[in-house]
Amino acid sequence: MASAYLIKPHLHRTYPIVQYGKGIYLYDTDGKKYIDGCSGAVTANLGHGVQEIINAMNKQAKKVAFVYRSQFTSEAAEALAEKLNKHISRHTHYWTFLVNSGSEATETAMKIAIQYWQEQGINGKNKILSRWLSYHGITLGALSMSGHPTRRVRFVPLLEEFPSVSPPYCYRCPYHCTYPSCRLRCADELEEAIIRIGAEHIAAFIAEPIVGAAGAAITPPDEYYKRIRNICDRHNILFIADEVMTGLGRTGKMFALEHWNVEADIVTLGKGLGAGYTPIAATLASERVMEPILYGSGVVMSGHTLSANPLSAATALAVLEFIEKHQLVQNANKIGGYLFEQLRSLQASFGWIGDIRGKGLLIGMEFVHPKTKEMIPSSLAFTDMVVTIAQKNGLLVYPSASGNGKDGAAIIIAPPLTMNQEEAAEFVDLLTRSFVEIDHDLPTWMKGKNHHDNGQ
Repeated sequence: MASAYLIKPHLHRTYPIVQYGKGIYLYDTDGKKYIDGCSGAVTANLGHGVQEIINAMNKQAKKVAFVYRSQFTSEAAEALAEKLNKHISRHTHYWTFLVNSGSEATETAMKIAIQYWQEQGINGKNKILSRWLSYHGITLGALSMSGHPTRRVRFVPLLEEFPSVSPPYCYRCPYHCTYPSCRLRCADELEEAIIRIGAEHIAAFIAEPIVGAAGAAITPPDEYYKRIRNICDRHNILFIADEVMTGLGRTGKMFALEHWNVEADIVTLGKGLGAGYTPIAATLASERVMEPILYGSGVVMSGHTLSANPLSAATALAVLEFIEKHQLVQNANKIGGYLFEQLRSLQASFGWIGDIRGKGLLIGMEFVHPKTKEMIPSSLAFTDMVVTIAQKNGLLVYPSASGNGKDGAAIIIAPPLTMNQEEAAEFVDLLTRSFVEIDHDLPTWMKGKNHHDNGQ
């Protein structure tokens, strides 16, 4: 039993105490074994207890763990920035600003985007446009950019109204259209918002290439991001890609935007950058963005005490080297393909699995009324039920919003990129066992209604 001194996510809930982790598995103090089917919070991309990472941490800690970035740089931080630039683009140079969390990374991206225009004497471009059903972090600036209704609601008076456009949510198209006959109206909605607000006021547009916690891996149509890039270019607005969840191999590409052959002006990373071994995140700014700052003030106005600390930088560098050495990007594609195939078989067996989406090892499952496709009311706490039963059976999955962000139920499946096919089969077995249990005790609301009661 954990003590009552620590503030945990639910104050009245009892949590098991973790003892140790090895590979894709976690073990609690009662000896119970769990498959980490969501890499914690889509973070532990290499799994647990990887000795190569532990060795790199120990080696750096023996040298120096911390220096203040305004006094020193370090070999580890410089090498990490060089490595990230190598992976992100073949066409331009990217500069790296290291921070401690994804929220800090997206706030830094917002500040750099605004500063980019200020350095050119254009002070009016200070708004950031974003999408509904998005999540960019919990700090006030990042939350202002987030279109996650349940996470915004307590703080609305403190937040900017940055969410302006609909997500590319084909399963629940806001225009009730079907791709490709829709002609990407969800992308064109960005242009309508720009015209309505005025491009002279807008610094940047931010989007998750694949929507994470706010939409259970909502994945856009093939031409969506090319249209978005074109709209931003025509209206002289920067494009920020929030790759905190999707970056560094998670989707079967090093960066998720690679799936659509599009590059962003600013990219944020987190989660998988430290793979759970250390708190670290990054904001990567292209040469275009950095140039007026370089020839202007020469200072990016952001920073944190622990930014670019050598211990975290050395750890992240070891993580990237491990991904390269063990070809984990390719493995995410291989095992992700297997899981998609198995999950679609489950979908045929359980009518309340409405949609399966995502890429690589970032997979979303949206749950619905089995006869009408209606969003499951939040009052039924169906997502919590799925997560709880799965954990009881030794499987960890990640709760996600879906639907309209208030009603709707979904989970994210995102195991470590190191998962092999035997482990994936074990995952599917535990998930199937959990779904059988859930199906046996479906809420009454999900057992009723006829097809003519359809609603979204």
